[in-house]
Amino acid sequence: MRVLSVLATAFILAFILVVIVSCSGQKNNRLSSLPTDIRTQVEEALSAVQFSDTDRERVLDAINKDPSGFVVLFREVCEVMKKDPDLLSRVDKQKALSAQYVPMDLVDLDGAFPYIVSKKGMKLRKPAQEALVRMAEMAKKDGITLVVSSAYRSYDYQKTVFEQNVNEMGKAEAERVSAVPGMSQHQLGTAVDFGSISDEFAGSAA
Repeated sequence: MRVLSVLATAFILAFILVVIVSCSGQKNNRLSSLPTDIRTQVEEALSAVQFSDTDRERVLDAINKDPSGFVVLFREVCEVMKKDPDLLSRVDKQKALSAQYVPMDLVDLDGAFPYIVSKKGMKLRKPAQEALVRMAEMAKKDGITLVVSSAYRSYDYQKTVFEQNVNEMGKAEAERVSAVPGMSQHQLGTAVDFGSISDEFAGSAA
C-alpha cells in the first residue's frame, strides 16, 4: 500500500486533487453546501481527474458527510501549498522532477516510533514523517503495526531500481511496476511503501 504525504483516505484525496489540479469543470449539485470559491475548485478537480463513477461518488460522499470539516481542511491545505508548494507536488509521467531535486528537510525514520522500518537509513520529509507517526499511532489502536519498506529515493537510486527491473523483466514491464527516474513520488520524500500489512488494514480506522 502506498501513501502520499500526510494524506491517506478518500476524504483527504478529494482536497489534494483540488489544490494541485487546475482545469475547467462542470457544476455538481452535490457540492451546493460548500462555499462558492471552494465548490468551483472541487468541480474543476473532479472534472480534470479521471475518476471511475464509483470513486467519484465516494469522494462526493466523503465531502458531504462533513462539509464544514472539509472546508477547514481544504483551507489548511491551501495554506500549506502557499508556504511549501513541493509538499503536495504532483509527480508522474507528465510532470517529472529533475535529477538535481533533493528535499531540504529530510529526517531519519529510525528511532523509537510506533512504526517499524524494514531497513535502516530511510528518510522522509519532516511533515510526512510526522504524519506517518500519527497514522502509525492510529493503526496501533487497531492492533496493527505498520512496516515501512521504502520511503525517500534519490533520482540516482530510482535510476538503479528502474534499470535493474528493465534488465530482469524488460522495459514495458519495468515501466508498469516501477517509476522512471524523475517520475517517482518517492523522490519528493512524501511517499511511503508499506510491507507486511494484513488485509485487515484496509478496513481499519487508520
